[in-house]
Amino acid sequence: MASIQGVKSRNLQVNADERGHLVEIFREDWGKYDPKPAMSYYSLSYPGVIRAWHRHTRGQIDHFVCPMGRIKVGIYDDREDSPTQGEVNKFVIGEHNQKVVRIPGDCWHGFKVVGNEQAILINFPTNLYDYEDPDEERLPPDTDKIPINWDEQPH
Repeated sequence: MASIQGVKSRNLQVNADERGHLVEIFREDWGKYDPKPAMSYYSLSYPGVIRAWHRHTRGQIDHFVCPMGRIKVGIYDDREDSPTQGEVNKFVIGEHNQKVVRIPGDCWHGFKVVGNEQAILINFPTNLYDYEDPDEERLPPDTDKIPINWDEQPH
């Protein structure tokens, strides 16, 4: 799979012992992952829920982490000036595969909870959410404009 320009992922180290585990999910010395988020939030989603599609037009970059459950992240590049225009990236991340995924906000992106457990997504966006003027364009999860089938089984 060719990586969409600006999309990056990083494996997260799981430090486990008899008490459980600790995972660093964001460090400013990771540099290339735009380490200055403006905020962070988490969302809890139930099995099978799809939260897609949206994109940002004011320079926001998202950083997705799934510490609990399992999600399939989909990213689609339809940027006219991008050398990876038309490319799709998919990542299955969660408890079994700890990663942070960097998503250029001007690419369409979203996720689906896979498996039978609810999932938590943590995001570290680089812009504050503006309640009065949200930086979001939306499409329905089943749009024909984006070549991702959410029902396709993860590998």
